Amino acid sequence: MLSKACGACSALLLAVLLTACSSAPVTPSVGASAPHVPAVRPSVDGAPQYHVDVSSIPDAVPTPHNGPYKASPYTVLGRRYEPMQDGRRYREEGEASWYGTKFHGQHTANGEVYDLYGMTAAHKTLPLPTYVQVTNLENGLQVVLRVNDRGPFYSDRIIDLSYAAAKKLGFAERGTARVRVEGIDPVAWQQQQNPGYLVTADAASSAPTPVSAGYYLQVGAFASEQSAAQLRSQLQARLNDPVFISPVQQNAQTLHRVRVGPLSSHAEAQRLIDSLRAANLGNPALVPAQ
Repeated sequence: MLSKACGACSALLLAVLLTACSSAPVTPSVGASAPHVPAVRPSVDGAPQYHVDVSSIPDAVPTPHNGPYKASPYTVLGRRYEPMQDGRRYREEGEASWYGTKFHGQHTANGEVYDLYGMTAAHKTLPLPTYVQVTNLENGLQVVLRVNDRGPFYSDRIIDLSYAAAKKLGFAERGTARVRVEGIDPVAWQQQQNPGYLVTADAASSAPTPVSAGYYLQVGAFASEQSAAQLRSQLQARLNDPVFISPVQQNAQTLHRVRVGPLSSHAEAQRLIDSLRAANLGNPALVPAQ
């Protein structure tokens, strides 16, 4: 389980390193999808030295979860936390922070691998996984994130975002921002986004049937073409489905997106998502064809 929180950063560190300080022990294991993981873990958290145009990184796509949620009570720093059993109606306003290079490539509390360019977040009591919409109350910018980690524990901040999420919300350089966090019902979200989306009789288990045609599974996105090719090779060795790299160019920056598809059904997509997460091969999410 990860414990982390951003603390106050000095003006010098903000100017030179663009950091948001975090502190906590993590399991030193690196996932196959994590790009540019340094051989020595940084002792001080901060922004990456390699830069990606985050506007080309898609938000998380709320996907109904068929397996068990991680929502058992736990204790950190002598304090006991009682996670919610359902985060769909959650709504709270408060301070948000972010975490970056110190935790990049490490396992999250959900067993996935943290990618500072992934659209994820950490929360103390939301069930894992949960999808949330986060709004920066100072500028109105919004992102949709997958909550797959625990924290922050060293402050009263209500949520810890990935570096990419904080960058998209416009507060990565400052370190913190006042936000509104709202839980998302994945079934309702899919129905709103995809007219004709069907839900089976056992919808209580959040198990819908077909996904609209043209959807793909994005497993990773990298600034490094070599990292993307490495993940593509690993996926091709495990899957019968097509695996390809979809580059997106923004000015002088290129983001190499590793995708699987096209997918014909939600059952196929969920099978792949569960399999890839169990193998620590990225943080797959359904995305529209682009």
